[in-house]
Amino acid sequence: MEVRRDVSYSFYENLTNWVEMQKRTKETFANMYDRVLHGDRLDLIIATRAAFQHMMRTLKAFDNWLQDPFIISHMPREYLEEVWKTAFEMLQQLLDLDIKHTSAFRDYIEKLHKEGKLNPIVAAAPISREGEERRGERSVTLSM
Repeated sequence: MEVRRDVSYSFYENLTNWVEMQKRTKETFANMYDRVLHGDRLDLIIATRAAFQHMMRTLKAFDNWLQDPFIISHMPREYLEEVWKTAFEMLQQLLDLDIKHTSAFRDYIEKLHKEGKLNPIVAAAPISREGEERRGERSVTLSM
């Protein structure tokens, strides 16, 4: 019986630690928002990538969570509905962002090309079919 109590306490502590880490992360991103927004392009790139990395980590944890028999056997339906509704809204917002951003960037690249302002190294780079999915499937590798 003592072992079972320790396992339950450890599980509870892990959940508490995760929640506290997420609260600290949320606060950290909130505190840096204006500084990043008014920073240079590199600040925006680095902060956005950090946000994406944390979102992917959180989504992976949610996915693992929903594969755990202990969790799903005890998860109330209303919690699952809330997660689904929020996931759906986030997915729609992400897809809207991706469609808008990728379309706008595609049009901008076309404009630069027509004006002769496209970087010739990038414009002449071969299209790579290796690795992860990318918008436009273009990957530039410079070698000497």
